[in-house]
Amino acid sequence: MIASVHICAPGAASALRAFRGAPDPKAIDGLAYAETLVTAPVGASLLPKLSLSEVGLLASWQDDEHLDRFLGDRALAGPFAEGWHVRMRPVRVVGAWKAIPGLPATPIDVEPDEPVAVLTLGRLRKLRLIPFLRAGARAEAALSGHPGLLAATGFAHPPHIVSTFSLWRSSAEMLKYAQETSGAHLAAIRRNRERPFHHESAFIRMRPYRSAGTWGTTDPLLGVLAG
Repeated sequence: MIASVHICAPGAASALRAFRGAPDPKAIDGLAYAETLVTAPVGASLLPKLSLSEVGLLASWQDDEHLDRFLGDRALAGPFAEGWHVRMRPVRVVGAWKAIPGLPATPIDVEPDEPVAVLTLGRLRKLRLIPFLRAGARAEAALSGHPGLLAATGFAHPPHIVSTFSLWRSSAEMLKYAQETSGAHLAAIRRNRERPFHHESAFIRMRPYRSAGTWGTTDPLLGVLAG
């Protein structure tokens, strides 16, 4: 399987229509999973400001050919046909996300200098909202200033699914941030282990291999991916 993340900014009305009209795996050949998402900038804010004009899509596919056909059909893809997207192969999963089939059961090796993408997914427990927001704000404040970070966004499908997506120049730099013993990211992990924030959660590391379009004003992976 392959995974894709799509981000586009078609304006508020089109973004709302795209968010409400998630692609249906039962109706689109080769599509195994799809979730539309609102976006929000990462940072130290306790309550992230959701974007009204931008929308995201997380999907998993049988192969590139099926994704190509989706993006080539404006009636199916809508504004995602013209937005930015990245194609990735999952290499490591901590936790579980049952709705996404084909995630690797065992880790796949990644070289320290390879670029990586990281997707976090959680189905939030309502009574853990405030502790989650506090821990997340501290971790995102450290994330947004990291020199190895290429781009990042918050994702959500209210009221339950919360997510982050980040692109890193290298696996080594991502791990340095994630494993810093005095860092806010590791502190958030410890708090979650003590009393989970989510009913279901997954930390998915992926190897990006192709990107196209612009996220904001550029493609953050331009010149980074081999070939």
